[in-house]
Amino acid sequence: MEYLKNEMKMEFQAVSSNEGFARVAVGAFIAELNPTVDELADIKTAVSEAVTNCIIHGYEQRGGSIWIQCRIEGNQIEISVTDTGRGIRDVEQAKEPLFTTKPELERSGMGFAFMEAFMDELEVLSKLGEGTCVIMRKTIGQG
Repeated sequence: MEYLKNEMKMEFQAVSSNEGFARVAVGAFIAELNPTVDELADIKTAVSEAVTNCIIHGYEQRGGSIWIQCRIEGNQIEISVTDTGRGIRDVEQAKEPLFTTKPELERSGMGFAFMEAFMDELEVLSKLGEGTCVIMRKTIGQG
């Protein structure tokens, strides 16, 4: 059996219209793994949540760059979504369901909860004033 390895990197502006672009780009990249419709939907939703967090919380809708890196090894996808925004003061608190720093925007506070539910692994690295990197992993074909 051939061991599949592939990688892609991209950078785009932190504007809400690019959230859909990120979903489609990652979906197209992982197509070679032949994910199920549910697996693809889970990954695209997790990417959407991570990108939206960069735009809304990392950059506070003032623009900046978002970087996505995807790596395929065997049947596992690893996706990192990175910004150089304001960072997260308390990562564990931010990961709590319904916690939000933007209640005035009627945000649900479920971004990290969705990422954890839809992916096999979630790692959040953040430093105040320097930005955040969300790393998500999922094995395709376990279902």
